[in-house]
Amino acid sequence: MITLEKQVAVVTGGSRGIGAAVVEMFSKAGARVVFNYQANREAAEQVAARSGPTAVPFEADVAHMDEAERLVGEAVRRFGRLDILVANAGIWNADDAPIDEMTERQWDEMIDINLKGVYTVTHYAARQMKKQKSGRIIAISSTAGQRGEAFHAHYAASKGGIISFVKSLSTELAPFNILVNCVAPGWVMTDMAAPVLRTKAAVKKVISTIPLKRIARPEEIAGPVLFLAGNLATFITGEILNVNGGAVLVG
Repeated sequence: MITLEKQVAVVTGGSRGIGAAVVEMFSKAGARVVFNYQANREAAEQVAARSGPTAVPFEADVAHMDEAERLVGEAVRRFGRLDILVANAGIWNADDAPIDEMTERQWDEMIDINLKGVYTVTHYAARQMKKQKSGRIIAISSTAGQRGEAFHAHYAASKGGIISFVKSLSTELAPFNILVNCVAPGWVMTDMAAPVLRTKAAVKKVISTIPLKRIARPEEIAGPVLFLAGNLATFITGEILNVNGGAVLVG
């Protein structure tokens, strides 16, 4: 029932993890997708090969305005419009970073990629969507953005900022028929989480905090993103869709 036929999407951080799952799922649903990668061209090309000819990898660092503009511009140049933005690109610190030891560089890098990188692509996507008087913007936050995360304060701050950003834009862009929502995952089996989940003991500890007693697969986050992008979610905006196996219950 969910189709993205004839839709054009931009997905940031599409070469791995949740982003790669979104690219593949969107492509199967009929969308034409331009997705960025920052360094690993080979991984991006593998995602494109699995997704089909309408999935286009594009090298860009969305922490920079000019590169975000090029990414959005590539989708419009190639396909003539932009219907969906999934702002997914992000990083996380596997090692603890106590606030009194956290460096300015660590703080700036986290905020630049996780929060500024959502702003940059949204800035240019919204400009195009306003012209079309339609669009969907879906940002990826985290349970950390809702309850905080000790020793990862800069990560939690960046993800909490995304939630406030989404709520602000949902009313700002509603007159243009642009729906703005957020998906907030918990633990997901990705290479970003792999350093923490490398032992059975670590996995057991994480699972003990999840009522469903398992860690999500990337596809289980991509599915809710597809729902918010598709034809069944036409009256939803400003919402935070929690996908965490019951680990964080937020109304």
